[in-house]
Amino acid sequence: MSSESPEFARRYVSSLCDSNRWNNFNVRNDDIVITTSYKAGTTWMQGICSALVFQAPEPPAPQDELTPWLDANFGPVGDVLAQLDALSNRRYLKTHLPLDGIKFFDQIKYIFVGRDGKDVFMSMWNHWHNMIPEMIDGMNNAPGREGPPLNHAPDDIGPAIDEWLTKGTYDWESDGYPFWSHLRHAKTWWDYGHLPNIHMVHFEDLLKDLDGEMRRISDYLDIPINEGIWPTLVESVTFDSMKSNAEKMAPGATAGMWKDTSNFFHKGTNKRWEGVFTDEQIAKYNEIALEVCGPELSEWLEFGGRID
Repeated sequence: MSSESPEFARRYVSSLCDSNRWNNFNVRNDDIVITTSYKAGTTWMQGICSALVFQAPEPPAPQDELTPWLDANFGPVGDVLAQLDALSNRRYLKTHLPLDGIKFFDQIKYIFVGRDGKDVFMSMWNHWHNMIPEMIDGMNNAPGREGPPLNHAPDDIGPAIDEWLTKGTYDWESDGYPFWSHLRHAKTWWDYGHLPNIHMVHFEDLLKDLDGEMRRISDYLDIPINEGIWPTLVESVTFDSMKSNAEKMAPGATAGMWKDTSNFFHKGTNKRWEGVFTDEQIAKYNEIALEVCGPELSEWLEFGGRID
């Protein structure tokens, strides 16, 4: 745990993202930033924030229009910033950047979502295979692209797990390929989790008690709970509800990014790595998690548990 304020220290840039896209972000004091490494509950948390901000079971527009991923190289950064500036509602946007790769604002609220890395990999594997190959090619071949490209998803999951465990995308990471280190990302946010404007949520806790976790988030965001509509808000962000409304709730749905948009919401469960990861791969993951995160964070990522 650090007693100092977070500082921008590294530029994360690849065909997929660029941390410099935050340089000209016009912050508002009531902004909400959702942060995960990837496949840890980002879209789920965007749905929750939508329900709380709009006090409605469905957002007034597709989430693509309301909650962009600013760091992503999906379009000109000026267009995304203009999109954000034009929003009149309380804004909730997402980032997949570690805390050392993003400008930190003391006046806004961050929600970090954690998840067991093995579950993250399994969800990422489906996500990667669901991406339309031409979209990957478009990012890799974009004019002026910097940093490493994103490879097409391989067929064999075993070697892909090994690479994810032992290869980094950036020089300062040793795992997480072909994206970035889930473990190091978590550590950068965990070290500052004591700050009053960082709220830690775990995927497993959302699964176990969605109502209770949403109440905690609503309280953190200073949004009063209207008990008269509350059950409809909770129901609207269950897995089945979000999957049935994938064209509006899934990121990239309006851009035609997915082979099957509804399959973005694939399973919404944990432990799918059982019988897929070998005993050796599980042991390797546990070793790396302990080395990168330390015992306390490693245990929390695996099992969850509310952090007050």
